[in-house]
Amino acid sequence: MFSIPGKQAVTITDRAAAQIRRLMERDGHKGLRIGLKKGGCAGMEYTMDYADQVDPSDEVVEQDGARVMIAPMAQMFLFGTEIDYEVSLLESGFRFNNPNVEDACGCGESIKFKDIDALSAEQQG
Repeated sequence: MFSIPGKQAVTITDRAAAQIRRLMERDGHKGLRIGLKKGGCAGMEYTMDYADQVDPSDEVVEQDGARVMIAPMAQMFLFGTEIDYEVSLLESGFRFNNPNVEDACGCGESIKFKDIDALSAEQQG
């Protein structure tokens, strides 16, 4: 598990926490699990799934009754990310403000991360 003592892996805005809490309460889930998968034109995509149990290797972030579990393979890439929830006239959804992203595709659905060595060096100090 990747972590820095005294610092949460991700932060959750009040709007995102309220939406996560609604989703948890609606169907009785333990939280949302965030991960990454290969795909899209930039190479990687975020995943979000309902979680009914906490995996021992998940990084768990709780705020105002909302619970997010970060899958082990995604922890280094999501460290420092702010999770927000936006509503507009045409769409609504979670937004990831991630300082580890180097590039994103034009549609905003996929991302490319900084080099793994550069990421590790930034996060260690």
